[in-house]
Amino acid sequence: MKLLLTSGGVTNPSIHSALVRLLRKPISECHALCVPTAQWGHPLCGPGSVRGFVAAEAGSRHLSGLGWASLGVLELTALPSTGARRWVPWVREADVLLVDGGDATYLCHWLRESGLAGLLPSLPDTVWVGVSAGSMVLTPRIGSYFVEWPSAPDDRTLGVVDFSIFPHLDAFPANTPAHAEEWAAGLGVPAYAIDEQTAIKVDDGSVEVVSEGRWRKFGS
Repeated sequence: MKLLLTSGGVTNPSIHSALVRLLRKPISECHALCVPTAQWGHPLCGPGSVRGFVAAEAGSRHLSGLGWASLGVLELTALPSTGARRWVPWVREADVLLVDGGDATYLCHWLRESGLAGLLPSLPDTVWVGVSAGSMVLTPRIGSYFVEWPSAPDDRTLGVVDFSIFPHLDAFPANTPAHAEEWAAGLGVPAYAIDEQTAIKVDDGSVEVVSEGRWRKFGS
């Protein structure tokens, strides 16, 4: 699977170009599935924010509103009762999964519970575009700092990549470089702090930071 891990989506020309390179064709020719599931696990999200994402409203112009050939919704909490025979073809036919933010531990739970986590290794050409928790869920740990779901057993996530991500650098009062440094010190893995103008592109094991903003790497 090809990954574009962002804090705020496809917010500038550099990240846009990186996405098109991963897709290997124009965005207007690509079929996307929106994954809103992480929002249900975060206290600041709800029906209104989910609607905005799946309807590609102005607030989601950097993700679902990029001009895709088609947009569908893949709600992970529904998949266990739907059955793999139905939903696996939907995923295989998509060019890209647009995975929105919220709580990464809640999203991790439903990625596993739904079976989608197990399917990901068989999707070498599919592009995963994550925003915030939608990016963090692919890392080994998110740190207790970012756990909002009360039922989370700990801060561990899928570990598809070997580094962690601190999103929204300087976007909020509690997301300063000093906070990021303190967060990274307790993880035991390499980590990146990225702002809304930064993405991490992962393609065939190669990791590249794409940025028109601010970012910092912690650890080797």
